[in-house]
Amino acid sequence: LLKVLSRIDYILRSPRAPPLIFRPSKGPMQNYIKENGLGCGFEHLPLTVEMWADQLVALKDLHRSLRKLSLELLPWNTKDPQDNSESIRVEDLQLIVDAILEELEHKEKDSQTQSLQTLSAIVSHFQKLFDVNSLNGVYPRMNEVYTKLGEMTNAMKNLRELLELDSSAPPTVVVDTVGKLCDIINKNVTGQVQQLLGTQDIHSIINKLEEHECFFPPFQALIQDLLCLLEISNVDDILPAVQNLK
Repeated sequence: LLKVLSRIDYILRSPRAPPLIFRPSKGPMQNYIKENGLGCGFEHLPLTVEMWADQLVALKDLHRSLRKLSLELLPWNTKDPQDNSESIRVEDLQLIVDAILEELEHKEKDSQTQSLQTLSAIVSHFQKLFDVNSLNGVYPRMNEVYTKLGEMTNAMKNLRELLELDSSAPPTVVVDTVGKLCDIINKNVTGQVQQLLGTQDIHSIINKLEEHECFFPPFQALIQDLLCLLEISNVDDILPAVQNLK
């Protein structure tokens, strides 16, 4: 037993041992043991061995957690020779961590490649939608589309305000409202023309226009002849000039 304890004590005092492993007792109790010759130099071993035992249990728990994480990230990798073993080594945990890191780096590279492919597909789709023949024309066309979109947005906003529509009204509602307003205006104009010509019948309107077309040219020629004979240039001067001839 003393040989085993000496071996453990030697390991604990070794420069390779972690600095927190070997902590010999201090204070009055240590002095009392030395003065009475009761100490054998191994009074610190039980606490250290207990800590080792706790660390070994924690090592198994850590291995189990890493295995779960590995199965989530690497479901195809089910091989683990230490999975059912009583002794878990730090090297086993390091292998699992290295495999997970390698897979994450591989996924990151694949993600960057997919991002480049996605961006290329987006640019190609934009070229097809807006008839852009080269990559150099993509940015100018984007600016043009942005400008046109801003103008259309402002126009739709102003139309909604003029037509007293809700700000969330879709463009189809705006177009329908403008169409109805145009119909109302056209009907009012037709009514005003009918009232001006003194008829409600479209055929009568046509007849009056035809009569006007027949009457106006001879009347205009007569007026021009009178202006020439009377040597005047204003239509309003015709009647005074005729009266002076009497």
